Amino acid sequence: MAAKQRTRSRTVLLFRHFDEQACKGEIGRGSDELLSQSGAVSNGSVMSPQPNHSDNNNDAKKVKLDKNQNGKPSKVIHIRNIPNEVTEAEIIHLGIPFGRVTNVLVLKGKNQAFLEMADEVAASTMVTYFTSCMAQLRGRAVYVQFSNHKELKTDQTHSNANASAQAALQAASALSGQNETQGGPNTVLRVIIEHMVYPVTLEVLCQIFTRFGKVLKIVTFTKNNTFQALIQYPDVVTAQAAKLSLDGQNIYNSCCTLRIEYSKLTSLNVKYNNDKSRDYTNPNLPTGDPGLDATLAGLGAGELIPQLLIAGGSGGRHRGLAQDPAPGRLAPPAGMPLAGFQMPGAAATTALSAAGIRLAGTMGSTGCVLLVSNLNEEMVTPDALFTLFGVYGDVQRVKILYNKKDSALIQMSEPHQAHLAMTHMDKLRVFGKQIRVMPSKHQTVQLPKEGQPDAGLTKDYSNSTLHRFKKPGSKNYQNIYPPSATLHLSNIPPSVSEEEIKDAFTKNGFPVKAFKFFPKDRKMALIQLPTMDDAVAALIKMHNYQLSESNHLRVSFSKSSI
Repeated sequence: MAAKQRTRSRTVLLFRHFDEQACKGEIGRGSDELLSQSGAVSNGSVMSPQPNHSDNNNDAKKVKLDKNQNGKPSKVIHIRNIPNEVTEAEIIHLGIPFGRVTNVLVLKGKNQAFLEMADEVAASTMVTYFTSCMAQLRGRAVYVQFSNHKELKTDQTHSNANASAQAALQAASALSGQNETQGGPNTVLRVIIEHMVYPVTLEVLCQIFTRFGKVLKIVTFTKNNTFQALIQYPDVVTAQAAKLSLDGQNIYNSCCTLRIEYSKLTSLNVKYNNDKSRDYTNPNLPTGDPGLDATLAGLGAGELIPQLLIAGGSGGRHRGLAQDPAPGRLAPPAGMPLAGFQMPGAAATTALSAAGIRLAGTMGSTGCVLLVSNLNEEMVTPDALFTLFGVYGDVQRVKILYNKKDSALIQMSEPHQAHLAMTHMDKLRVFGKQIRVMPSKHQTVQLPKEGQPDAGLTKDYSNSTLHRFKKPGSKNYQNIYPPSATLHLSNIPPSVSEEEIKDAFTKNGFPVKAFKFFPKDRKMALIQLPTMDDAVAALIKMHNYQLSESNHLRVSFSKSSI
């Protein structure tokens, strides 16, 4: 059983896609090599191996082949020059974008394989495609042509019809069924990020998906409190390769999981090049910010826009994805600029700073401290900010500015927590006012000196028992979501009823729109407030609310609604 599971896992191995250099320069040479190695004869643009070639003499025991004497297109594909270590799954992945794969035979000792498609139309499409653009497996160019045989009949008693091949074929069949449900492969992928502990920027997505081919356009957005993206490739094969390889992968360790499906859109319409959308085929699009566009125009936008947009913005500090990933994940945040991109010169940096534009280098040095402004002076307290920002990280210190009480400094325990809080909290309405959250120039929040007037506006929370993320790898990291009108409640004792919880919220001024216990665990529940503003205020007030002698309520934002 374990062996079967291992073989099934091979079906998600990386599909080694062709590159443009192979497309431009390898085709003629490949055909010549094929001709000289196999004694093949040319039949128009298609190479057909001699059916009685010595390479195939030993195959009679392995496969029964019905010969196609006329050399016409066949649903059986012959693939030559494959690497010794290639798997059945990788051979099948070459054919999946073109139709259903019904059989496979890998002759590793002969460095060749046979792939049977469901019909000749699918096989013809595959041969035509790889005639104009060289296929690759594990970095080696392979040659795709029609077989001289009409059908592939593997001997079920032979080792070639093993568990690995059968598992790969079953997975291919499942993929084909999934594709049909979604309307078939497409050049545009829809990407959903689950468990988004760390911020996932447009630049990070571009770097991940560029590994499989040229990315034309990206549009990011938030829907149903979930970060999503649409990514367009130039062709279906590249999109298919990216989907097969990345679906279910984690961008960072144990979080930020990619869920990928085909979009119903066939092309993306991008109006602006900024941190939300990008058209890599048209670097001269405006950013949508008049001041920024004017500044860039004065600096020479044609050359500067692409590198500014890629180097700048909130993605600058999470670029460890440029490194080769370890198995099972893409890479953890590394805090280093992406190799290969140039930062603007000093003159450009000065001009951009004057325009209020922050670059990756300056943002990455801000560390753990955030500056929060436009606070409601009448309502806000250090404890309120500690509880609210504590949803996204462990707050160490809070300082409401003595001479400007609508602003505060908040120190998180780690830079990525500060970044996460800024991503979710900037422009959030808190106590009736839309707050602004940005990096601070300060590295730490200073406690007031003895005798210095402070009026209780500065508090140290480093020893608080209410930190959510003290334990490394805490499950709380997997339950971080953007603010919403629905709250997740936990640590509910069995003795407390639904009515008691609803009454507690109502008595504190929060009308309850809906309530629902978790079916399998009554220690947790969802409670829905009329608005997001209500939910934010309720979280601040009701987190750590005492439900019994030994139980205090834990409150966070939920991704669900009731």
